[in-house]
Amino acid sequence: MTPTVLGIDLAKNVFQLHGVDEQGKVVIRKQLTRPNLLSFVAQLAPCRIGMEACQGAHSWAREMRKLGHEVRLISPQFVPLYRKSHKNDPNDAAAICEAVSRPHMRFVPMKEVEHQDIQALHRARQLLIKQRTALGNQVRGLLSE
Repeated sequence: MTPTVLGIDLAKNVFQLHGVDEQGKVVIRKQLTRPNLLSFVAQLAPCRIGMEACQGAHSWAREMRKLGHEVRLISPQFVPLYRKSHKNDPNDAAAICEAVSRPHMRFVPMKEVEHQDIQALHRARQLLIKQRTALGNQVRGLLSE
């Protein structure tokens, strides 16, 4: 009854889980809220967990790695290839579970907190440069009129 592979579709408030055992039989198909996710995963035996890579996924991955799980992040462009039906949260979780179990799947490296901090600073700087350029262009346009 314990899963060997667990796919998690991350969302804002409600997460969808899809877990299979070593024979590929579905043993978990569950919907959890944000506060309940980590406590549920902590109760599971160590397994491989897959999630779509996003900013929040790196944080969840670090927490689940502390619990002894092997966490793999998948680029979002690869998940639709494994979806068997129309797009919804349960189908996305099943596709993530399928994709993470493939032997030749390419995974996104997990980012540590320091790396995400530096990336946030770079993005904020790029935004400020873009806004400065836009303001300069607007002032020049107004002055030329």
